[in-house]
Amino acid sequence: MLGACPHDCPDTCALITTVRDGVALKVQGNPAHRPTDGVLCTKVSRYTERTYHPERLMHPMRRVGPKGSGRFEPVGWDQALDDIAHRLKAIAARDPQAVLPYSYAGTMGLVQGEGMAARFFHRLGASLLDRTICAAAGAEGLTQTLGGKVGMKVEFFAESKLILIWGSNSIASNLHFWRLAQQAKRDGARLVCIDPRRTETAEKCHEHVQLRPGTDAALALALMHELIVNDWLDHDYLARHTLGWEALRERALRWAPERAAQVCGVPAAQIRALARAWGTTRPAAIRLNYGMQRVRGGGNAARAIACLPALTGAWRHRAGGLLLSSSGMVRFNRAALQRADLLAGRQPRTINMSTIGDDLLRPSSPAFGPRVEAVIVYNSNPVAVAPESGKVVRGFAREDLFTVVLEHFRTDTADYADYLLPATTQLEHWDLHLSYGHTDVLLNRPAIAPVGQSRTNTEVFRQLARRMGFTEDCFADSDEDLCRLAVDGHFDFELLLAQGFATQAIPDAPFAEGGFPTPSGRCEFFSERLARAGLDGLPDHLPNHETAGSSTRYPLAMISPPARNFLNSTFVNLQSLRDIEREPLLEIHAQDAAARGIATGDVVRVFNDRGEYRCKAEVSTRARPGVVNGLGIWWRKLGLQGTNVNELTSQKLTDLGRGPVFYDCLVEVQAVAAPATAPAAA
Repeated sequence: MLGACPHDCPDTCALITTVRDGVALKVQGNPAHRPTDGVLCTKVSRYTERTYHPERLMHPMRRVGPKGSGRFEPVGWDQALDDIAHRLKAIAARDPQAVLPYSYAGTMGLVQGEGMAARFFHRLGASLLDRTICAAAGAEGLTQTLGGKVGMKVEFFAESKLILIWGSNSIASNLHFWRLAQQAKRDGARLVCIDPRRTETAEKCHEHVQLRPGTDAALALALMHELIVNDWLDHDYLARHTLGWEALRERALRWAPERAAQVCGVPAAQIRALARAWGTTRPAAIRLNYGMQRVRGGGNAARAIACLPALTGAWRHRAGGLLLSSSGMVRFNRAALQRADLLAGRQPRTINMSTIGDDLLRPSSPAFGPRVEAVIVYNSNPVAVAPESGKVVRGFAREDLFTVVLEHFRTDTADYADYLLPATTQLEHWDLHLSYGHTDVLLNRPAIAPVGQSRTNTEVFRQLARRMGFTEDCFADSDEDLCRLAVDGHFDFELLLAQGFATQAIPDAPFAEGGFPTPSGRCEFFSERLARAGLDGLPDHLPNHETAGSSTRYPLAMISPPARNFLNSTFVNLQSLRDIEREPLLEIHAQDAAARGIATGDVVRVFNDRGEYRCKAEVSTRARPGVVNGLGIWWRKLGLQGTNVNELTSQKLTDLGRGPVFYDCLVEVQAVAAPATAPAAA
């Protein structure tokens, strides 16, 4: 059966599932889909292990123990849904804004994500959720500069002669791009990795620029400085296809490489050499990823980097330019799918998912509105993935908070549910997928019947809508109806049924002659929209909220990149993948380890004012001096003392997009004398 990978990855692979007697035997990449080319990552190639996992939730459950204890009893679907609807009706009668949906990219599908669910919550009048937790700052920075989540076509990286892999461990998180980069390398391209961590990708590139976390904008501005003083510029492209060049030029000239070197912690000579390579190599391209925007100045950093291709006219070439996200280049009928018109003129408040810890603990107030009385969690695991998780735990532990969780497994968040509802996996339902790494749309068809008593997200919200008395026809749409509706007028659904994917018609070099989807049609170095909002219209370097060297108590910067074999908190409970990762790790440079008497294998206490986290230390060249790498995102219950790295991260937000600042975090590390062992999996 033809399908699509549902996980939060730019590759969005096309799948083929082999089924015999109603049982899925294996999942493979579809060789007919060019971006997939028959290849899957280690994680998704084991998808049947996840679908048939012995700990898979098989029937609805109702809490019988204290919140967080994970003690449940089985109940029937009708009983569970009747009670949930009854509780939601009572809360909504007081104020529907006291109900909050919480979801993100546990599935990237348009239908099982915000399809029927969005209709349900719009009709209810629930609080809106600002879904910021991954990419908001970078997406806003890109939109302010290029006009949307747009960029070059990924397949043409294979023809580039210089590729800057900026803030991305592509081997782990963008495998199919890495195959294209390797093809370019074999054909003579130079690969440069820009990343605070010496990742697997950095090891395989010709050069690694190991800058400090949160200093990417300073590096980009210094590169601009060198492009200007050496006249490595495309003056015609600047004149015809950009806005605000003179103002940007003035700002960039303040950023000599020596100044940036002090900020970034890299040699000025390395900055000069990188600028020369970017300014003199054709075609040259940047594969930017979201790691670099998880700091205070993340939006500005994305803006500054997105300016670089226009300075040199890199967009003229199909193998030149930049790619952060291509999702804005593919059209679908979001309004018809999500039906915001069901709000009927109401304007509910918006709650930022990245501050859920504080928001669940807030009392009612004129500024905040009603206290959150109910949370419906689907496609997310906030107790593990949201920042400052000590507060998140306290919020979900409220006995007066009614919590419903749609899940495959008993995650950290599931332990705090009042009702735990078994959801289908990708092999068991219809869905439609866009990509943020290529420009195809993919259809997923169910390969097997739902396992146990699991139900699709869409069916759960249909049934709740009926019980709530919502009579609109849209709540009767089937999942196939929703898939058809989402692509109507944009793609041939019969083609999707036949081959599982369809390709958006996009020019090979979409911005060779400008035509950016900005208000001016140009690459906007200066954003009038930001200026009108009282913000700086030009990109600039903004120091981190928590700047290394500013605290004697917490002298180490910490970033928390994903462990290679996990995807956010997904796959953490698959034993075969956990065996590869072994245990929660903190990578620490030998210099910092020696100063603290820490050796590889030691249990360490990583701490700041927000909390502490215990894990094993690995003295490693992957960490630069002054920076430790807390690999995530382990389930809290699988940690040494029931916490994970997000115990330490803060709920402060980015400059643009209101995103989280996971990589803007100061800590101290101490060796722990007594050994500790992780508890068995729940």
